[in-house]
Amino acid sequence: MEKNLRTIDILLSKTGSDQLSPRQTFRIGTIRKVAAQQREMFDNRSHICENRIVNLRQPWVRPIKRGKAGADVEFGQKLEFAVVDGFTFLEKQSFDNFNEGVTLIELAERHRERFGAYPAAILADQVYRNRKNRDFCKEHGIRLSGPRLGRPKASDLEADREQAYRDSCDRNMVESRNGIVKRRYGMDRVMAYLSCTAMTEVALQVFVMNVAHLVRRFLRLLLLRRQQKVVSLFLLM
Repeated sequence: MEKNLRTIDILLSKTGSDQLSPRQTFRIGTIRKVAAQQREMFDNRSHICENRIVNLRQPWVRPIKRGKAGADVEFGQKLEFAVVDGFTFLEKQSFDNFNEGVTLIELAERHRERFGAYPAAILADQVYRNRKNRDFCKEHGIRLSGPRLGRPKASDLEADREQAYRDSCDRNMVESRNGIVKRRYGMDRVMAYLSCTAMTEVALQVFVMNVAHLVRRFLRLLLLRRQQKVVSLFLLM
């Protein structure tokens, strides 16, 4: 690759780089970055480098190691959802991998800005239950799901198990959002080329999912009022 780039540089010195289209200029720049990354990994005898490029057409796509049985490494956007009263909020989306555990405080502050108060409880995965997040939740009166630190009292074991079971049932609503927006709203078929349009497409899919949830709630309310009206007419008769 480096030999080919040297040949390209010789040709460009004779013809001038202004002869290239913007797309060709962008592609050559990406190839130069790939060559530099390959040289860095070869010199360091490593298979890892920062911001590794794995796609020339979309250099912003990163390999994200997930450790799943079907796909150990995934490519695409990494999303962070928050569900409040059945509505899904797209809190963060990125093509780079990130540690979800460091975002809980930011999400709690964003919830306070939206609704005027901190949430009464946060039903989070185990990765969010670090000491810093626990201290923050304790300071602001937020119940963070999961077992408490230290050895529990014998009198609290049964109550903790019941609370953990209810939390796991409620967390299914959050876990299911990813599968619903993939299979029902097409997030697993994002065909946008640019990173900004791909992010916009995912955001629109989440928006449509929230609209569908709002319509279901509205129809449920109408049906409930209709049933109450029928019951009242029956009583009057």
